[in-house]
Amino acid sequence: MTRLRIGTRGSALALAQSNHVKARLEALSPDVSVDLIIIKTTGDKMSESALGNIGGKGVFIKEIEEALLDHRVDLAVHSLKDVPTDLAPGLALSAVLEREDPRDCLVSRFGEQLLELPRGALVGTSSLRRQAQIRAAKKGLRVEDLRGNLDTRLAKVSRGDVDAAVVAYAGVRRLGRAEEVSEVIPLEIMLPAPGQGFVTIETRAGDEGTVPWVARLNDPAAERAARAERSFLAGLGGGCRVPFAAHAREEGGRLILDGLVISVDGKEAVRGRLDGDPAQAGALGAALARDLIDRGALAIIETLTR
Repeated sequence: MTRLRIGTRGSALALAQSNHVKARLEALSPDVSVDLIIIKTTGDKMSESALGNIGGKGVFIKEIEEALLDHRVDLAVHSLKDVPTDLAPGLALSAVLEREDPRDCLVSRFGEQLLELPRGALVGTSSLRRQAQIRAAKKGLRVEDLRGNLDTRLAKVSRGDVDAAVVAYAGVRRLGRAEEVSEVIPLEIMLPAPGQGFVTIETRAGDEGTVPWVARLNDPAAERAARAERSFLAGLGGGCRVPFAAHAREEGGRLILDGLVISVDGKEAVRGRLDGDPAQAGALGAALARDLIDRGALAIIETLTR
């Protein structure tokens, strides 16, 4: 019997994702048994603080990675957009699952779509990327940081703390609450975060008791798209203090990658698209990052990181 321990956050969304992976692993063989180990992360403990003020994306996985390295768990299930491009030494992403819908969505009190919201409406969201694209898409809205897990953010809309919230559509669907969505926002209006919609499994690099099982869940097309988006992010010096967005998908045997760098006020943006051989996903992401930098993205980045 192979016993595997998944390290996971305790939010409803994290547990839904981890239970999905648990079921997939146990379906591989009757000799596999999987337990969930709930670990509270810095991001969970400081749920009302802006991400940029508490250390960025890594705050949702740091303690789980420590548990991996200490052999207290065997694998970790993450939303890929929460995973920094530089992993801790000794760890590896051993699988990327089939991508869910990567788009963002609007949940509004009275069912309005984003462009229908009245002037002065208060829209909450947890990322600078979404805030910037909301401001670019619709003038006259009030936009503020909205922290907390997904359940908490949706509850703030229901209570009237905000008039609407923009969140990841995949997360709402995983929670079984898609009926609350007022609009799935088109990619032309709001490009997702690099890695959005992907669930990834992190392990100790070369762990012979875990990696062979986890690797069987990897989706090659999803892994290539994820690699392109993360390479794009790395090429720009990715972090949560700068609004970066990217979306990769395969069409007609080609990998198409869209990328965006935008100022927080939404007034300046550089957007581009490249396509190439799916086998060269990493190189494609790096090339698009260089293209946006050549066209002025660096000036936007520098104003935000001073």
